[in-house]
Amino acid sequence: MPKSRIKYICSNCGYESLRWIGKCPECESWNAFVEELVETGKKKQTAGKNIVPLSRINEIFAAEEERIQTQIEEFDRVLGGGLMPGSVILLGGDPGIGKSTLAMQACANLKTPVLYVSGEESAKQIKLRAERLRITSDEFFVLPETDLTAILDSINKISPSLVVIDSIQTIAMSELDNSPGTMTQIRECTVTLMEEAKKKHFCVIVIGHVTKEGFIAGPKILEHIVDTVIQFEGEHHHSFRILRAQKNRFGSTNEIGVFEMHENGLQEVRNPSKLFLSERERKTSGSIVTSSMEGTRPILLEVQALVTPSNFGNPQRVATGFDYRRLAILLAVIEKRAGLRLSANNVFLNMAGGIKITEPAIDLAVCCSIASSLLDKEIDGDTIVVGEVGLGGEVRSVSQIEKRIQEAEKLGFSTILIPSYNNASLKDSAIKIIPIDNLNSAISYLMS
Repeated sequence: MPKSRIKYICSNCGYESLRWIGKCPECESWNAFVEELVETGKKKQTAGKNIVPLSRINEIFAAEEERIQTQIEEFDRVLGGGLMPGSVILLGGDPGIGKSTLAMQACANLKTPVLYVSGEESAKQIKLRAERLRITSDEFFVLPETDLTAILDSINKISPSLVVIDSIQTIAMSELDNSPGTMTQIRECTVTLMEEAKKKHFCVIVIGHVTKEGFIAGPKILEHIVDTVIQFEGEHHHSFRILRAQKNRFGSTNEIGVFEMHENGLQEVRNPSKLFLSERERKTSGSIVTSSMEGTRPILLEVQALVTPSNFGNPQRVATGFDYRRLAILLAVIEKRAGLRLSANNVFLNMAGGIKITEPAIDLAVCCSIASSLLDKEIDGDTIVVGEVGLGGEVRSVSQIEKRIQEAEKLGFSTILIPSYNNASLKDSAIKIIPIDNLNSAISYLMS
């Protein structure tokens, strides 16, 4: 007869313990252990299970499968060209960011049967949202259900090409005594869905909640189980949404998709550079345009800096859309190599449009915008700055400089500052190219 016992599982890494401990010995996270109910004495049913034969790699035939196009180009780009049959996609993001809206719009564009499973809304609530999004399709099936067995029965009944689970934290297996949303339920439900998807060749989009720190709720092993992890980023007071792949077994993790939220759903932004620069104030200090590569797409954006005297002992350092630690390094380089004193000033940095940038190619633009605000000198609005700044004040080369220059030309900029090393491999261009060796040269040119 099976017996029940309690164990504690780390919500970050899945480490198991028989007692509660404050710090996880595996991932060193504090207060991450949650209580789980486990049944012992149960024997797994292995009789009759299909055994996969052993194969040599040279004997396996594998052709490139045709992907399922959702007709949402930004979404398909992030996925690597569309939905891969048999794959499991984990879609995470803050509440109200647009996860369910994106999933419904993707379902509506498919001509084959799709199943939308909701454990949070009734069928009438889903219908009201579908009317707002103007979704009408005879192949769109809705199932308000939280029991995994009933979901699998519906999948067998209609044989969909895409299944959306909204959200995985509400789904539970009746064979387990644990409550929905616990580590065991999330893991076992996801594994079962993955096995069904691989066997029957349909795609699954699993929508996941996020913690207050912005990480997807549930054990870290969940992100290892799925094939693709996509994060929806954006601020609630901004209409822009950034779709970014954090893991992708069938495509690049560098691509991003840009959307804008409207009353009737998410709309694709085909030219994000033009949109991010549309409200730029051309005659102000501390503002400069740079180019960042997101996958294969160059994006032009405005870097804004504000430097003010500090009336307190410790000046403030605030960065929005940029790494705070990287900002501290660049401020030290500006003081040491450019001779501009910032230790007694507050520094506020902002990537306009609510986008987050991690590429080091915008270092030079950040430094120049800070210098411009400190010296209160305007930078020519038709100039773009690109380059990575080293600790010695040198300007290092960046990748895919040709695409950045072409994007700048397309949007009508006349001058671009680039690292000297990149200039050697460039052909003639209509835009004026200024090679830069170090930070002092860039500041001197822009402030003259």
